[in-house]
Amino acid sequence: MASTTMADAGIAARAAGVWKVYGTGEAQVIALRDVSVDLARGRFTAIMGPSGSGKSTLMHCLAGLDTVNRGEVFIGDLRVTGMSDRQLTQMRRDNVGFIFQQFNLLPTLTAEENITLPLSIAGKKPDKAWFDQVIDTVGLRDRLSHKPTELSGGQQQRVACARALVSRPEVIFADEPTGNLDSKSGAEVLNFLRDSVDRFGQTIVMVTHDANAASYADRVLFLADGQVVDELIDPTAEQVLDELKRLEEIVGSRQTQAEGH
Repeated sequence: MASTTMADAGIAARAAGVWKVYGTGEAQVIALRDVSVDLARGRFTAIMGPSGSGKSTLMHCLAGLDTVNRGEVFIGDLRVTGMSDRQLTQMRRDNVGFIFQQFNLLPTLTAEENITLPLSIAGKKPDKAWFDQVIDTVGLRDRLSHKPTELSGGQQQRVACARALVSRPEVIFADEPTGNLDSKSGAEVLNFLRDSVDRFGQTIVMVTHDANAASYADRVLFLADGQVVDELIDPTAEQVLDELKRLEEIVGSRQTQAEGH
């Protein structure tokens, strides 16, 4: 009988027993402690936690932007752990999309050129029908010839979203994608991300500190002190806020106790 691969099982990204440690001796910081998590394909997962909880570190390790000290990371069936720099570059280019708080657009390129840049670097042409579908979904049809300086912050982030989606990656990692946007522009970006999951089956993993942003997700993972400590399915913003407050109180009381020793 054939073995079931993670792709068959619907796992887009996975961490298994992951540790990430920075520094040594008294300066040592354990950012991730034995984290194991499966991220389902075609789902929108948010990662949250108090400041210093390890949420951005987990995303960077999952995306192959940072290495792990122990444990394994997979994107689909690809074992990211142990890849060479060249393999990591190819994996990120072919299998992963990124949306950052800073839009990371090249100012000399038009919106269309920025969107197709990863494909151009890979020597590929965009699928015309898919490109058109993505452009219409993000509402940028009349802005394709504009440079980033001619676009609003919300439009620039929608360009970044389209760039992440146009190569049909295994998973899109979004790091505080609404952090630099006003509430209206932020809602537009979040609706696009939600739509890309519901309509196109895209997988999205988003790090955020914003309870309202997290409420767009199917699942919220909560980290504290480098460990996954809880999760919510189909969350409301109120549920997310309540859980964050609870975690911050626990972390705060631990710090107070540690300082008292």
